Amino acid sequence: MTYFELPKSTIVNRFIPKNAFDDFTNSSQKKKFTDTIDKITWLNKLSKDTINLDGSDVKEIQIFEIKLKTKEKIQPLLNVIDKAIPYHIVFIVTFGEETYLSTSKKHNHINNENTAVIDWNFISEWQPNAKKKISLNLKESIDFIFTDLCSQISGFQSKNIKEIIEKDSSKTKFKKQIEELEVKIKKEKQFNLKVEMNQKLKELKKEYKELK
Repeated sequence: MTYFELPKSTIVNRFIPKNAFDDFTNSSQKKKFTDTIDKITWLNKLSKDTINLDGSDVKEIQIFEIKLKTKEKIQPLLNVIDKAIPYHIVFIVTFGEETYLSTSKKHNHINNENTAVIDWNFISEWQPNAKKKISLNLKESIDFIFTDLCSQISGFQSKNIKEIIEKDSSKTKFKKQIEELEVKIKKEKQFNLKVEMNQKLKELKKEYKELK
């Protein structure tokens, strides 16, 4: 599929075997790769050579398409791939007619330049392919392209990647608190405690909405 409309100069279109990451996985992860992922394709490369834009923090962006056998978020597996490749990657994860995007802010390992350390994951919701809302804006610099993409995925408008990470981290914490409290409310038998928890849930949802 062509999720992003990118110049022909960026096209790679190279199949990547799942066992290419065997050195970075344990037995459980290898099985998950086999059971969950159908195909990995390196679609595009954004670099000075391919789009005539440079970057200081982000030198290159690779676009990978991951076709799934089952519909699920596979962030642990994407992190394996991300750590194995020192360049920033945008994952287009597809199942049927739906897609979600994932990318990570990362830096090279201090003792091994061929291994990356992930600072933060940006993960979109599943969306029908006919309703694409996220684009790659090829202008200014590769740093701008990456930061702008993270801004779109997170929903926070900023040109500062650190600020986007801070806001997205806060949003993630609130979402987790809300989900955990909803589970507790369903299990709680005492009416008065349920009322208190529902009030707390209402406050959390209000703060979460304001943060968004």
